[in-house]
Amino acid sequence: MGIERITPPVPLRTERLVLRPVVPDDTTAIGAYCADPEVTRYLPFPALDADGLAKRMERLVAATAPVEVGDFLGLAVEHEGVLVGDLMLRFSAAHDEDQPPSIAELGWVFAPEYGGRGFATEAAGALVDLAFTTYPLHRLMAQLDPRNTASARLCERIGMTQEGHTREDYPDRDGGWSDTAVFGLLRREWEGRR
Repeated sequence: MGIERITPPVPLRTERLVLRPVVPDDTTAIGAYCADPEVTRYLPFPALDADGLAKRMERLVAATAPVEVGDFLGLAVEHEGVLVGDLMLRFSAAHDEDQPPSIAELGWVFAPEYGGRGFATEAAGALVDLAFTTYPLHRLMAQLDPRNTASARLCERIGMTQEGHTREDYPDRDGGWSDTAVFGLLRREWEGRR
């Protein structure tokens, strides 16, 4: 007997956005911003070349119904029919191996030309709600390079609290080490804000 696979209720519409599964036709749009070294500067992957983009797209397109630790949900974010970014919800831990995952990690990347309009906040907030209403999660978290102040502010806007800062725990692309800031949101905190 395995863990039940739950298909999330997408597409999901917010006031200005549509969150939907990533499809192969999104390759050009995702490739445009993921090839930009400024966009990927604080991400766990470098600016993508054609091979890197093909691998990322394969993973994103397949990420539709996570069920166990390591699985993730990938969502494209559209505004007025234009893809402006993508989101990720990755199951990162389970309280018991026979139970569904209880902790998940959020991630996001957006095209810079759509920055400053609140799209990332609106989309990430919708993903938080989707995560807690769809899955039996206890906690959501985000891990980011502390120099990524825009993502740190986004975490705070969606109700997350900075819980830690670990020093030089992640290899950077220059052969050195980067720090990690950890943000978290517990189910009871999310419920209290609703």
